[in-house]
Amino acid sequence: MKLTKKSHACIRLEKDGRTLVIDPGTFSEEDAAVGADAILVTHEHLDHFNEDRLRAGLESNPAAGIWTLKSVAEKLSAAFPGRVHTVGHGDTFTAAGFDVQVHGELHAVIHPDIPRITNVGYLIDDGRVFHPGDALTVPDHPVETLMLPVMAPWSKIAEVIDYVREVKPQRAYDIHDALLTDLARPIYDHQIGALGGSEHLRLTPGASAEV
Repeated sequence: MKLTKKSHACIRLEKDGRTLVIDPGTFSEEDAAVGADAILVTHEHLDHFNEDRLRAGLESNPAAGIWTLKSVAEKLSAAFPGRVHTVGHGDTFTAAGFDVQVHGELHAVIHPDIPRITNVGYLIDDGRVFHPGDALTVPDHPVETLMLPVMAPWSKIAEVIDYVREVKPQRAYDIHDALLTDLARPIYDHQIGALGGSEHLRLTPGASAEV
């Protein structure tokens, strides 16, 4: 499986000539979802969900569909009847040849005064890749490649390190990194790599790796 990092929280997965895109949000490239056979969205925040990005993806491929939670599906289903699928924790489905399990229910706490919204994570192909969205969800399944939300308004580095330790992936690739400056990256690389217990890796937007 080919993993391509897009800006911030968006990734593209390619297998057997088909493409799955997760979280093409406002911080990601305008064409992040173009050419996708299936699109997954973890939650409604703009850095993960951008209606224009999704429309561009669906219009570029009339056979493409979206799988997402209710709050996002309600915004799109009328415009793309039959192509928007609502999912929640515990669901399993196949999208563009990728087997997907849904894990998690709530966004991480940003502040006690801010109501929590729903958030789901996606486990791809029996644990080969896990994208948690904006939560530190630990799936009840071994994970080979963890897409690691490395820096967010709702987390601190100790929590990120402990998350890697709890999931115990073979490797962790940074996502959710648009707010992290290049000056600070060596600190995160060193501390997560030294303390997380798993191989810690980073791809620049547009770069790819085999997973």
